Amino acid sequence: MHDQTINGGRFRILTLIDEYTKECLATFADRSIRAVDVIEIVAEAMKLHGRPIHLRSDNGPEFIAYAIQDWLREQRVETIYIKPGAPWENPYIESFHDKLRDECLNRELFGSLEEARTIIEQWRDEYNELRPHSSLGYQTPREFALSTPTELRSGFALPPLSRTQPKTITAEL
Repeated sequence: MHDQTINGGRFRILTLIDEYTKECLATFADRSIRAVDVIEIVAEAMKLHGRPIHLRSDNGPEFIAYAIQDWLREQRVETIYIKPGAPWENPYIESFHDKLRDECLNRELFGSLEEARTIIEQWRDEYNELRPHSSLGYQTPREFALSTPTELRSGFALPPLSRTQPKTITAEL
């Protein structure tokens, strides 16, 4: 996903979503995002929330780079790449991006990249801790994650229809 500052400086935003709890595990905004940045963000999320079984992403260069493929293989995390032009294969992140765009990015004029980072992170906290989700029984993602049995609460997702499916995290720009 991308946006720009008021002086026209474009930036990209990496988002990490737990598909099961709907928690936004991380946002990272920068002028460009490389595979090494993705590795760093995912590694930090894994320290805080545990290792997922799968990482679902688009086929962007950051996600198909050999560096991230090798690193994910070392971490024993499988990749699920969605087909180009098939956003329905990644509905959790698409829904999240709609909310981020409507509730944050479209309402703000960012004076700088640092200001954008701060506002996006504040919105992420509000999304996780204050915003109830109908799909979670009107709990916030954080409340839902804390009410989930520990063995399911690694911070990475399970598809919503079953608690026995492999855990998956979604990452996208």
